[in-house]
Amino acid sequence: MIGLDSATPQLLFDRFAADMPVLSALRQRSLWGPMRSVDPPITMPAWSCMMSGRTPGELGVYGFRDRAAHDYGPMAFATSHSIKAPRIWDEMSAAGRDSVVLGVPGTYPTTPIRGAMVSCFLAPSTRAQYTSPPGLRDELEKVTGGYTLDVENFRSPELERVSQQIFDMSEQRFQVARHLATSQDWDFFSFVDMGPDRLHHGFWKYCDPDHPRYESGNPYENLFRDYYRSLDRHIGEFLGCLPEDTSVMVVSDHGAQPMVGGLFINEWLRQEGLLVLAKEPAGPTPMAKAEVDWKRTTAWAEGGYYGRVFLNVEGREPQGIVPAKEYESTLDRIAGALERMDDDTGQPMGTRALRPDELYPEVNGIAPDLLVYVGNLRWRALATLGMEQGLYTTENDTGPDHANHADTGIFMLSHPGLAPGPAGDLSLYDVAPALREMLGLPGGGRLPH
Repeated sequence: MIGLDSATPQLLFDRFAADMPVLSALRQRSLWGPMRSVDPPITMPAWSCMMSGRTPGELGVYGFRDRAAHDYGPMAFATSHSIKAPRIWDEMSAAGRDSVVLGVPGTYPTTPIRGAMVSCFLAPSTRAQYTSPPGLRDELEKVTGGYTLDVENFRSPELERVSQQIFDMSEQRFQVARHLATSQDWDFFSFVDMGPDRLHHGFWKYCDPDHPRYESGNPYENLFRDYYRSLDRHIGEFLGCLPEDTSVMVVSDHGAQPMVGGLFINEWLRQEGLLVLAKEPAGPTPMAKAEVDWKRTTAWAEGGYYGRVFLNVEGREPQGIVPAKEYESTLDRIAGALERMDDDTGQPMGTRALRPDELYPEVNGIAPDLLVYVGNLRWRALATLGMEQGLYTTENDTGPDHANHADTGIFMLSHPGLAPGPAGDLSLYDVAPALREMLGLPGGGRLPH
């Protein structure tokens, strides 16, 4: 299984199809189409949802960071230990069969499997134990001359450095994939290339004429095209080292789209009288470092590709003030106000405020009280306080970024006996049952059609 983080149908199936002869040929013999991601369409839960068939609510993982307790402290980073459900490679190990797992988000720290695992970009450095078995680390360092976990600070104005590192990282990831595919025993091989995600976040406004801040004639105008051409070549070389009868699946965890701008969601809560500060920030201040008057605060938010609103509930949070009997009505009031919001031009934003119990059959961990898709994910939710420009901005508060996540990724499956052609409605939750069916694992379901 080839995973492309953030790959989107707009680019892969439409805009660059002519520049990707290998993937175009694979599509001709595959079942393929756009694939709906999970809610929220965020890398950390999405890959584990894909490989387990469980929802973020069932996993209790809603982003890269989640609340560890009903307090006001910093959120805790999700790790592989946060994922309690078995993923496909765990099921293969239990069946006494070998897997290779390379760079799949949600695999740090590594866990013992039958086969080999190379952790994801969430490993702190290559000095950490990022492989299982441990000795594989020295082998990879020797093969690569220095293994790359991720692009260094991909939200950076150093565009030349970032672009070169994206190309280099993808080249190395496929080099390692070929090495492991030909040196390890496996029945299931899964790897993820983060290159598309880093490319989209760092360069979308330079490459897409439809981006609101597109700069015509800039030196990076053809970077998307050049990257996708090189990606296609890497995929061709990888497929060339596989046995002829290998089933091949190409997927992404979510899509991407231009980021229109950002909404300072905590400043909006302040404006609505729902968040009260004990002291004005001296400058830009993360929510976790703000001095909040919790005895007068109804709600606060954390930002990112989507916003997470938390209520300060009486008997749940240490200084909660929202009575339990007013929980639902308070959520209704906040959700309604967000969904009625206009953008900076006075036009409706199209924001969606979603409740976990409406999204998931089971809600574990500490879920946000509201999941907020600002502008239906066309805008980023910014949690920073103390900004001077008002509620709206065209930039990101954590470094240059021109793309936001979209709820639709890609799917391709070439498998003996499976009729090729465009698929019907595809969901990320179709992947695990399809893999189980092809691998002969319990719980397999009908292949997508």
